[in-house]
Amino acid sequence: MAKQATKNNRNSAIVLLSGGQDSTTCLFWAMQKFQSIRTLCISYGQRHFLEVNVARKIAEQAKIPFQIIDAPFIGKMTDNSLTNTNIEMDAQKPDNEYPNTFVPGRNLFFLTTAAVIARTHQINNIVTGVSQADYSGYPDCRNNFILSANTTINLAMDEQFTIHTPLMWFSKAETWEMADRLGVLEIVQTQTLTCYNGIIADGCGNCPACKLRKTGLEKYLSSKHNRMQ
Repeated sequence: MAKQATKNNRNSAIVLLSGGQDSTTCLFWAMQKFQSIRTLCISYGQRHFLEVNVARKIAEQAKIPFQIIDAPFIGKMTDNSLTNTNIEMDAQKPDNEYPNTFVPGRNLFFLTTAAVIARTHQINNIVTGVSQADYSGYPDCRNNFILSANTTINLAMDEQFTIHTPLMWFSKAETWEMADRLGVLEIVQTQTLTCYNGIIADGCGNCPACKLRKTGLEKYLSSKHNRMQ
């Protein structure tokens, strides 16, 4: 297990942990890569506070320090279905538009907050579970945004942070494969919350997040089964 991050420990990382499949997989990836880890969960007014409780439980189970930051202003600045319960979520991605689950600027706020906390603890690695492959196409999940944000945050704080995105080029099937390689497939499958309707594990089965998760798992398990034959 990774140890708690300490002063002057440069081989350390802060992991943005939401309690979902992707960030949980990244947490266990980071635990193998870095000597010391902290987790950060940001409450931004999302409709399911259960996400925070799930993230806390996963961090506790992994014996990793957990910190929560309340930032409700993120959810209040725009209308989207993740923070406004009066908006019905898109059943699928609209043509030539972002789905209404897009929260503008969310990942920029998250990464900046993580960097401020990382600087306080003399941590120079930030881990996030964003991906631009096999997802909804959010602009703040793309690699060019991450590279730009990394440069801007370093300039703003006169630091040398490195933002790690282990899943950037992974499909959902490949993300499941990584969890399996890390030995945490069962944890990710049964304890994480990806569902937009706030149901742990397999979720509601109907929202876009659940469909993507299920399709990826089925594809990975089928591929694994074929390799073992």
